Amino acid sequence: MALSLAQSDTAQMEHPMGEMNTTPLVDVMLVLLIMFILTIPIQTHSVGVDLPQGRIERSVDMNLIKNKVSIDADGLIRWNGAAIDRITLRQYLAASLRMPVEPELQFEPDAAARYVAVDEVLADIRRAGVKKLGFIGNERYAQF
Repeated sequence: MALSLAQSDTAQMEHPMGEMNTTPLVDVMLVLLIMFILTIPIQTHSVGVDLPQGRIERSVDMNLIKNKVSIDADGLIRWNGAAIDRITLRQYLAASLRMPVEPELQFEPDAAARYVAVDEVLADIRRAGVKKLGFIGNERYAQF
């Protein structure tokens, strides 16, 4: 605490005047603010999808059936080129998983598609239990 002397015109007496030094208080408050910011959990929204690692060698006797799900810029979902809604997508995914050999699912969202629409479709694919999922069309983004 700092003290300064002030003179009164009428009394001509010296009175100590106490002023609080706020620098340590500000320092402590800044440290606490940084600690609270660091302890806030980072909110992440992600859909975990297990993608195949490396190239898969195909044998001649393996079933090469593929289904393609695409999302255009307007958010329209297409199954092998035919427009469908999310309920129909879930039904098609369940039907494809009942096959003896699970067909490969190729997923191709348009670059202008909304993230929410792509995320919802990926969540539906994940909930269905699809194991063979591939993202196609990414080669056009190789060069920026």
